[in-house]
Amino acid sequence: MSDLPQQARLAETYAEVEDALLSRWPETRLEPSLDRIQAFAELLGEPQRAYPVIHLTGTNGKTSTSRMIDTLLRALNLRTGRFTSPHVERMSERICIDGEPMDDEAFVRAFNDVAPYTHLVDAEQPHPLSFFETVVGMAFSAFADAPVDAAVVEVGMGGSWDATNVADGKVAVVLPIAVDHAQYLGDVPAAIAREKAGIIKPGAVAILAQQTADVATILLDRAAEVGATVAREGLEFGVVSRTPAIGGQTVSLQGLRARYDEVFLPLYGAHQAQNAAVALAAVEAFLGDQPLDDAVVRDAFAEVTSPGRLEVVRRSPTILLDAAHNPHGAEAVAVAIEDSFRFSPLVGVIGVMADKDHEGLLAAFEPHLEHLVVTQNSTPRAMPAAELAATAREVFGEDRVTVEPRLADAIDKAATMAEAGEAFGDPLGSGGVLVTGSVVTVGEARAMLRRAER
Repeated sequence: MSDLPQQARLAETYAEVEDALLSRWPETRLEPSLDRIQAFAELLGEPQRAYPVIHLTGTNGKTSTSRMIDTLLRALNLRTGRFTSPHVERMSERICIDGEPMDDEAFVRAFNDVAPYTHLVDAEQPHPLSFFETVVGMAFSAFADAPVDAAVVEVGMGGSWDATNVADGKVAVVLPIAVDHAQYLGDVPAAIAREKAGIIKPGAVAILAQQTADVATILLDRAAEVGATVAREGLEFGVVSRTPAIGGQTVSLQGLRARYDEVFLPLYGAHQAQNAAVALAAVEAFLGDQPLDDAVVRDAFAEVTSPGRLEVVRRSPTILLDAAHNPHGAEAVAVAIEDSFRFSPLVGVIGVMADKDHEGLLAAFEPHLEHLVVTQNSTPRAMPAAELAATAREVFGEDRVTVEPRLADAIDKAATMAEAGEAFGDPLGSGGVLVTGSVVTVGEARAMLRRAER
């Protein structure tokens, strides 16, 4: 190990960390195995065993639910670590301690703490550590160093062979399962469910969001097989009622230990109310048999934020950002907009990744958008705007589609259309813009629009 310092590429700046991480296998290149991350965790001293974990999987809603769980735990005076992916704007958002993303200095330190060991794993394994595996190691180590009282960990993709699965969740949360990442996980929800069920470990409490019957069967079978306790949305916990309100909604939630009424949630849509019920049940299961303090629950939910999830980033016209990138997510967002807003017209700006079900996504949005501006984000994985437009014209019709390959131009064009509401027969022009289709598209739009506001 004497040559370790020469091999280890230590970083001095945030940009150098980004560069070093991005030079590794990308998140889209998968080799389904836990061998590398297990070897890495072992060299790091098994940091993921230093604190109890709440582990989340599912197709949509993981990040919002993780943020709610984190906020609730902190309201109960617990120190938290939170790992989510992908990031919206900056890589360091993936690792949060006490609700805050790591600052640049802490992110560099977290990287340098694990960097010497990455090369040892690379040398011993048939394939080098990936970008995602390295960031997971950084997160687990940073949480142990903090130290945290609880870690809220979102899987990257799937479950069984996701790098986060070297941790054993005291509570395993399975959000609604639909089809996404079909080329990696399969194109049938039941096949995906088998993979995601792998985070349910012996002796854990499994908190299950509402699922289709075939998916529920697979999850319950897994829980029975490993001796996990199960709580199901709609049976042991759930949303009792919800009313849209200015800036969000007011919900009544039935938890595992008590009912919590008149809780204001500053997020839009029935899907976020359901995420709140799941988050509440997960925290109750994590803490034991006592109900939570009513005022603490209210205060915590009132503080919840979820960037890029039906987030209003500008008014006049209103511009909403949502990271929906599959048909299931698009349906939830479309219904939430109808539920909480009165836009006339609503103009969509959509840029997607080439490996996604773009046709299903467009079909889900079609009844809700008067017009669509097709664009692309700046990554190599983006579907070219012209290619997306060809499908969009089939779904929306020629007259309802405009192509603007540059995202900034697309947003400007959509905002102009939304303001000129009378062109769509609404003289008041109470239009809105929805930017969606990909976390990357939304992240780039968010950075752009927030810069312009400053």
